[in-house]
This record gives sequence, C-alpha cells and structure tokens, in this order.
Amino acid sequence: MFKWIMQINWLFRKTLVVLCLIFPGIMPSVAVGQQSAGNVVLLHGLARTAGSMDSMQKRLSKAGYNVCNIDYPSRKHRIETLTREFVIPEIQQCFANSEKAIHFVTHSLGGIIVRQIAAEYENIHIGRVVMLSPPNQGSEVVDKLGTWGLFQWINGPAGKQLGTAEDSLPNQLGPATFESGVITGNRSINLILSSLIPGPDDGKVSIENARLEGMQDFLVVEQAHPFIMSNATVQSQTLFFLKNGQFQH
Repeated sequence: MFKWIMQINWLFRKTLVVLCLIFPGIMPSVAVGQQSAGNVVLLHGLARTAGSMDSMQKRLSKAGYNVCNIDYPSRKHRIETLTREFVIPEIQQCFANSEKAIHFVTHSLGGIIVRQIAAEYENIHIGRVVMLSPPNQGSEVVDKLGTWGLFQWINGPAGKQLGTAEDSLPNQLGPATFESGVITGNRSINLILSSLIPGPDDGKVSIENARLEGMQDFLVVEQAHPFIMSNATVQSQTLFFLKNGQFQH
C-alpha cells in the first residue's frame, strides 16, 4: 500500500511539473513538494512583459508562494480596460479554487492596476501589496511628453493616464485600502527624463510621487526604474513585507 501511494505521489508531482512547463502564464508556480506560503500575483510595468518579472517569480516560488505572473498588453488599452479584460480574468483563472487572500507584487504601472482592482472589484480579496517604482501620484514625464506622437506610440493609452494632474487616474483612485509597501529607486539611467522630474527620481518617477497615502512602509534603494524588480535586496525586502507587513529597516 505504501509503495502504491508513493507511486501516485510521484506521478502527481511529475504531472504538475509538466503542466507548469506547458502553461507557465496560466498555472501558478510553486516549488514542487513545498507547502504554499500564499498566493501572489505579479504585474509588470508599462511597455514590459511578464518576462521582466521572471527573477522575482523564481524567488517567490522558491520561498513557497503560488505565483501567477500575468502578461497583459500594456501599450494597447487604457488602464480600466487592461484591468477588466486581461488582468482580472487571469487572476480568476490562476486562483479560482483558492479562498486565500491574493498578494500582489507590482512594477510601475502594475501598482496602478492593483489600485484599480481595489476600487472596482470587491470580489478580489487583496492581501499585502509590494509596489516597485509606482507612479502613485503620476509622473512629470507624462506631463511634459504625453502629447508627443513618439510617447504615445511607445506607451499607448495607459501611458497618457499617468500624469500628475488632479484628474489623472492615479490621483483619482484615492488612498490605499489594503496593506501596502512601496520600494522606489534613486538612480537613473536616463538623464534626459530625469531632467524633467523635480527632486530625486529613478528615471521615470520621482521618489515623492511613488508614495501612496495609507501605505504601511516606504523604502528607497539605489536602483533605476527598469531594473528594480530584479535586484536581490529588493526581492528580499519584498518577501519580508509579504510575511511581516513591513520592510526590514
């Protein structure tokens, strides 16, 4: 009997690994044989793909989390449409049979999408959220360049929504209604864009505009906007916040 049970267990694990390889964007990933530490959704930034969050996904999976790394066409639609037609269906597909809260780790635009989810979708039980370089109060880059054809071609309709005006979407969504921690950078690899932003910035968003009213914690690291999610320290701090609701200062 014991040998028969072990064979079934082995077949189940092998089947799970094969399914995860075939459907990496659909099935949540977790280290095989490890008890789940919780559910986590990863949301990449503007003009990026789920691949930009791969190293974060591996780190969280290794720590025992069920990870759903969602890919969505960030350049094609407004934020409301991206949330409704792409992100919400993927979340429901990943965690349809789970009653656990869903944590989020986001980069840039992904943080605004989580706030949109919190505002419009009460059926999504949001747990803890770590936002990496989010334009929570918008970006002056959009204010200055948002009407340029090249900007619109690169960033699409969602990019135009990320200005700092009072009626911009980030400033209309209000304070956080969930446990949130923000990590942002103070290094830039784009001095031209940084020249458009008052104060310290990460090349896309000022440190001040990354802040979110109602957040639990805030951390500044020596990273630039495009690479912050791949930094080992940032990933460690992300795990610490998911577990403890605060960063390790």
